[in-house]
Amino acid sequence: MVDILTTVLSDGLPAVEAACGEALREGVHSASVILNILARQRQPMTSISILAPDALRVRHEPTADCSRYDNLRRL
Repeated sequence: MVDILTTVLSDGLPAVEAACGEALREGVHSASVILNILARQRQPMTSISILAPDALRVRHEPTADCSRYDNLRRL
């Protein structure tokens, strides 16, 4: 309980209340779950785009072929 209450200082009461509500809706009441929910909300959801030269671009999309893996296992 103390761990959850200390996050109010950094995340604010509305965020902690929302995280507790989300955890209770999922049927869990662990402090570690609530802290995890808060941590996921803090992380920025930015995607990094890298410009690749034309020589490195995929020309033929790979196909999922599990039989190739099975053949390797038999060796």
